[in-house]
Amino acid sequence: MTTRVILDCDPGHDDALAILLAARRLDLRAITTVAGNQTLARTTLNARRMCTVAGITDVPVAAGAYRPLAQDPLHAEEIHGVSGLDGPDFPPPTVDVDPRTAFQLASDVLREPTTIIATGPLTNVAAMLESPHNIERIVIMGGSTGHGNMAPLAEFNILADPEAADLVFRSGLPITMCGLDVTHQALATPQILRRITEIGTPLAQICHDLLTYFTDTYRVHFGFEAPPVHDPVAVAAVIDPTLISARPLNVEIELTGTHTRGATVVDLDRVTGRKPNALVATGLDVDRFWDLMIGVIR
Repeated sequence: MTTRVILDCDPGHDDALAILLAARRLDLRAITTVAGNQTLARTTLNARRMCTVAGITDVPVAAGAYRPLAQDPLHAEEIHGVSGLDGPDFPPPTVDVDPRTAFQLASDVLREPTTIIATGPLTNVAAMLESPHNIERIVIMGGSTGHGNMAPLAEFNILADPEAADLVFRSGLPITMCGLDVTHQALATPQILRRITEIGTPLAQICHDLLTYFTDTYRVHFGFEAPPVHDPVAVAAVIDPTLISARPLNVEIELTGTHTRGATVVDLDRVTGRKPNALVATGLDVDRFWDLMIGVIR
């Protein structure tokens, strides 16, 4: 049976591919947007753009939080561009924004058991926890076991709203964390880009243009020769849990450290005695992941 999901995201190049993957292979009941890679207005527009070019017309798109719980907004314009989805030439979107807020839409969907896949800052998800819900589990793209990409120890999605992440990880719900350890294995190499180009469809060309832009910014800012396609990994882990290897571990969110705010403190050796509160992904079947991703583009 196909898993019923809400995709909470901040498109973003990799979020755009996550939308495509979730819509094609899961029972996607809602797309909720949050400020993160760009402002809320731009991430919401980008979700509508991707749904339009992919023909995803039966999934409501609703806008959520425009700022974090307790700090100024953090964006990633240097990676995703001024629009948040620079690169392709998108047509005007024909998919409209749902009149409900993200929280109203989520509340309606969560009357039945549903998995939340969160590929942006966790502001919306923290708010969803405050109302009655049937959240079965939360699968997160965020964090890492020991390094960051926006600070030495902090990954972007967690650093963008550490207080929200703290609420989510302390919720007691089943959580899977797909952090940089596993997403940095999902590299869009020249061979992958060639496979996408060879599909020869307009959608494949848009995906190729997204990843080409992503390649350029990751090379400039991080020195990567091929960019990690983070967010689809979290979706893939729901579609086929055997694609990742993961361990039950305790994860705490650092809120006050002078140099470590936003860090996911993962008790890899279980030295604290704290009970595991998340499955922490560390391995990815890379070939099968890309076969899945390219299959849905095709």
